[in-house]
Amino acid sequence: MEEHRAPSSRQRWCRLTLRAAVTVHAALALWQTVLAGRFLSGNYDALDLHAANAMAIAGTGLVQLVTAILLWRPGRGPWWPMTASLALVAAEVGEMRLGYARALAIHIPLGTTIVAAVLMLMVWSWKPIGRHTAVTAGADA
Repeated sequence: MEEHRAPSSRQRWCRLTLRAAVTVHAALALWQTVLAGRFLSGNYDALDLHAANAMAIAGTGLVQLVTAILLWRPGRGPWWPMTASLALVAAEVGEMRLGYARALAIHIPLGTTIVAAVLMLMVWSWKPIGRHTAVTAGADA
């Protein structure tokens, strides 16, 4: 049975914090595609920027993971953004290793998947937080 209730101020704060982290994460991921395109177009200086941005993406992914954990546990929000954020951080670390190994046959499709996943999480995070949010009894245990 579904119970409809307004989120607590703690859950709202945790959701807004996650929203900020995932939005920055998505912006950096999109910028990464621009840098990759510039490099593949012959601007070899873009490769250093691509590598530096990869570190920023991984760092932002860690911040996003922390905010997702805060949404889940103290915020009593859904658990799946934490799991998705953890998977993204793992994929991003693997992505960096593949890039440095020049394994482009895997690096490019994995990068595309990461960008799509971050964008999907961002879209979810920007959905309204309010009374229409369904909370399933016992689902947060």
